[in-house]
Amino acid sequence: MTVYEYPFNERIRTLLRLEDLYEKFRFFVAQDHPLQHHVALTTIFEMLEVAGRADLKSDLLQELERQRQTLLGFKSNPNVETGRLDAVLSDMEKASSALIATQGKTGQHIRENEWLMSIRGRTIIPGGACEFDLPSYHAWQHWPSEQRRADILQWFAPLAPLFSAITIILRLLRESGRATHIIANAGSYQQMLQGRTYQMLRVSIDERLGAIPEISANKYVLWIRFTSQGGDLKPKAFEGDVPFELTLCNF
Repeated sequence: MTVYEYPFNERIRTLLRLEDLYEKFRFFVAQDHPLQHHVALTTIFEMLEVAGRADLKSDLLQELERQRQTLLGFKSNPNVETGRLDAVLSDMEKASSALIATQGKTGQHIRENEWLMSIRGRTIIPGGACEFDLPSYHAWQHWPSEQRRADILQWFAPLAPLFSAITIILRLLRESGRATHIIANAGSYQQMLQGRTYQMLRVSIDERLGAIPEISANKYVLWIRFTSQGGDLKPKAFEGDVPFELTLCNF
């Protein structure tokens, strides 16, 4: 199954973008080639652009506390697995403590590093990080992979608490919904939401169908139009019915 996610508001959109960058970063930093480590480093720069909102840290702390209070209310429920609930609460407590302990604006340690900022300034320019533009960076790329990786992880370390919190919040959000089996007749589906508030929706499709959802939604209506791709990869209307799973998520 291929899962497509659609955020209903800017806050969740920002968290999903940061999560996507974090997954990319984890993959490339674990590799050994200098070009792969270049991608890992430039991904950190992208993280700073997305996480540059001054209130992101406080938003995450407030959401963690709100979810913690909600989960504490389930402690007396006999149908709740206590061990699992305690583990989630412990993870939330650790994430909150680590986030509170971070100092200054998100990514300030990178902004104060002149060498990294010189690289960031050149990577904005297409092909701007060539060896004749940044000879010191070119030399660093020829260091042993273990040393490069240690440097990159050190530069990322102050951002780690941010992503721990994002991981927990998005996991709780995804688990808040219940999947519904639906068939989109003639490749189109519409549902009235009647003003109910949702944070995110998830569409799961059997990848063998070759159907791709184009989603538009607000608090009143949800519309999904399925397309397919031909030899030129240009989307065209999907011909036929599309069975899929729809999950509407809200804290």
